[in-house]
Amino acid sequence: MTRLIKRRTVANEACDNGRVEVNGRPVRASYEVKKGDRITIRFGDREVSAEVLDTKEAVRKEEAAEMFRYI
Repeated sequence: MTRLIKRRTVANEACDNGRVEVNGRPVRASYEVKKGDRITIRFGDREVSAEVLDTKEAVRKEEAAEMFRYI
């Protein structure tokens, strides 16, 4: 979830609390996203949705925006 949630600990907590879904299903922090997956994250009363365009092991900050698109 590069740059969708800025800190790994916050992303892990969101997954543990059922606030992250991939393709409509709740996922654990260990879930490996794939190209084409649709991620939905609930932050209080709002949601952020994005489609995974690419996956890489290491991503520079400048390249992160090319990895997903908001939907």
